[in-house]
Amino acid sequence: MPSRLPLPCRPGPVVTVGVVIGLACLVLSTTAACTAAPGKNPRTDTAPDTPFRLDRVDNVTKVAQLTGHDSMNHTGAVEVVGQDLGSMFDADGRTWFVFGDTFGQRDEGQTGGGGTEWRSNTMAWTTDTDPTDGITFGGYITDETGWAKELIPGKKVDNDEMTIIPTYGFAANGAMYLAYMSVRHWGEPGEWETNYAGLAKSTDHGQNWTPLESPRWDGESNFVQVSVAALDGKLYFWGVTHGRFGGVALMRVTEADVEHQNAYEYFTGVRNGEPTWGKDPAAATKIVDGTVGELSVVWNEYLERWIMTATDGSGVGSTIREGISPWGPWGEPKPLVTQDDLPGVYSPYLHPRYVANGGRTIYFTISQWDPYNVFWYRADLVKTP
Repeated sequence: MPSRLPLPCRPGPVVTVGVVIGLACLVLSTTAACTAAPGKNPRTDTAPDTPFRLDRVDNVTKVAQLTGHDSMNHTGAVEVVGQDLGSMFDADGRTWFVFGDTFGQRDEGQTGGGGTEWRSNTMAWTTDTDPTDGITFGGYITDETGWAKELIPGKKVDNDEMTIIPTYGFAANGAMYLAYMSVRHWGEPGEWETNYAGLAKSTDHGQNWTPLESPRWDGESNFVQVSVAALDGKLYFWGVTHGRFGGVALMRVTEADVEHQNAYEYFTGVRNGEPTWGKDPAAATKIVDGTVGELSVVWNEYLERWIMTATDGSGVGSTIREGISPWGPWGEPKPLVTQDDLPGVYSPYLHPRYVANGGRTIYFTISQWDPYNVFWYRADLVKTP
């Protein structure tokens, strides 16, 4: 049974899910990976003298519960009573929500991850572009029983391979990819051991997934959990190690070479105002220090900055910070959804489409350990006076 505890202890009508998922096979086009929002171009210069703009977030509000029997999507229809995470990416003209450990039955009053009918990972899709009232799922990828399908099976053996957790998805070269980590053992709160991190690929619109032998990163590397964005023909991966007690590093690869290990470049610092890159992941420079867990990075048009949300391993809850360029400078973290706001909160994930008021209002998924489900939140960004 998983024990990915949250901090401080670890961590319109609704379409009946599972019924219309077969329509995914009718969509033949694949969009680019999670790109920047429309509007002004994302910054790729270091601009160290440019001041930060984010002062704080206001009006943090729960909009809806997305998963679970009592959620707006009534996910019991695909045998989902509890699941977490919910990172998002675009492919095939849809937005896909990627979940971690998923359970179909749970004892009454059960707290945290656990239950029966355990699937290590599942995925839903939507064409809902209005974030203001929650997100209506069109369906899940389902198996022959009609249940939400386990995409990448884990062995479910502690101290071997406990589970396979997807950390982010993206589209590239006409295919869909999931970055994932092979978890060996859930340890103390906010800590876990991983075997390795890698990519899985689907060429049939998410119906079936094949874990790739390459690229892979060591379970002690700084690229166990990632957030991915496409920019100027390259895929940028912001990465943290296993657990929630390390900083953020950055790597990139040309989209066409995403499956080639030796094509990846790792950010090693800034020299004469320009970023430098190397081929050794162990030499990657930390662009953010601190206790960073599950993270999400997108371009924000309102701030004209990159923004990063993450779980804070120190016990604060979740945080947000801004960056001048993909490699920084990055500002100090500011509270987003705190433990006081939502006890057992973790894993805030953004999508560049889900904004309002020119990017001033952001919408995001976030998980709560009890009742172990995914919620939809909003917050207003406030610029420095």
